[in-house]
Amino acid sequence: MFWKRKKNKTAEFKCPECGKVHSEWPALAFKSPANYDFLSDKEKTELGKLESDFCEIHYEDQIDRFIRVTLTQKVKDACETLEYGLWVSLSEKSYLDYKENYNNPNHETGYFGWLCSNVPEYGDTSSIPCDVMTKGGNDRPEIFPHEDFDHPFVRDFYDGILKTEAENRIDEMIKNVG
Repeated sequence: MFWKRKKNKTAEFKCPECGKVHSEWPALAFKSPANYDFLSDKEKTELGKLESDFCEIHYEDQIDRFIRVTLTQKVKDACETLEYGLWVSLSEKSYLDYKENYNNPNHETGYFGWLCSNVPEYGDTSSIPCDVMTKGGNDRPEIFPHEDFDHPFVRDFYDGILKTEAENRIDEMIKNVG
């Protein structure tokens, strides 16, 4: 276990990326979209282009485009929220608009996207429809799954999860990264 709860109820975790101890819940972040992860190393080199906030996969007949986003999960019995760093696919038009305005701190708009990160606790979470909302100040866009889409991930987003569930997710994610 890389993080622990102290007596004063402040969580601590050792970040596998920087090696430092932090005193709040870590964001559960994915380094790339699932579509990119499924590619072989050779395909990643030949077809993929992965940056910190953008990813493209250039197939012979199409280009798949992805951006990094955030999702804030309610935790019913805690003051904290659980933050996710996820990926969504966008249409060419939306992707190009977002990329063109990436450094514009006043660009606030919404796009339609498909979730392209598989959150381990839920099995296949790719292809959940989402509203993607950009934010002023150059913060990453936040996503909101479509409430009428029948999936446990969507239900938990709107209903919230318990603190023990959030802590278990943090433990599992850190085990898989560390």
